[in-house]
Amino acid sequence: MRTNNHKVRNVIISVYFVLIVLAILLATVFRAFSDVTDNPLATFLILILSFAVLFFLVHFISKYFEYDSDGIKVVVTNKGLLLSDHFNYREYTVEFYKDRLAGFKFNNYLVYKELVLYIKDTHGHTRKERFNVTLVSKKKRKYIKQSLSKMIKQNRKSTDS
Repeated sequence: MRTNNHKVRNVIISVYFVLIVLAILLATVFRAFSDVTDNPLATFLILILSFAVLFFLVHFISKYFEYDSDGIKVVVTNKGLLLSDHFNYREYTVEFYKDRLAGFKFNNYLVYKELVLYIKDTHGHTRKERFNVTLVSKKKRKYIKQSLSKMIKQNRKSTDS
C-alpha cells in the first residue's frame, strides 16, 4: 500500500499567507492594542511573540508524510512541506523489512498526531521510530493502521509456526 498527504501543501501555503497578512494587519492597527498596556514596546513584544508562536506551531505541525509498504520493505518518510523540492531539510526516512515490525501505535495529542513504530534490529533490540501524521487524513490513517496490523499478524503467525 502506498499513500501520502501531498494535497495538504496548498492548505499550508494558504495558512502561511494568512499568517503574513495577519502580521501586516497587526502592524497597521498597532494603536488599537494600546488597551492591553500603556507601554507600546510591551504591546509590540506581545504581538510579535504571539505571531512567532503561531508561526512555529504551524511550521512544527506541517510535514509531508509518505508510507509505502509495497514489496518486501516498508518505507516511511517525513519531511518539511515548504522548500522540500529544492532542499532536503527536516527529512526523516526509515526503511525496514516487514518481518522486523514489532508493533505500532497512533498518539493523538491536542494539535499533533504521531505514528510510533516499534522495529526490531538485527540484534533483537526494539527501537522506536516516530513520525508526524498530523496532516494525514483520518481515512488514510485507517488504511495505514490496517496495513501495519496485517504485517504484525503475519509476523506473529510466522513466529508461532
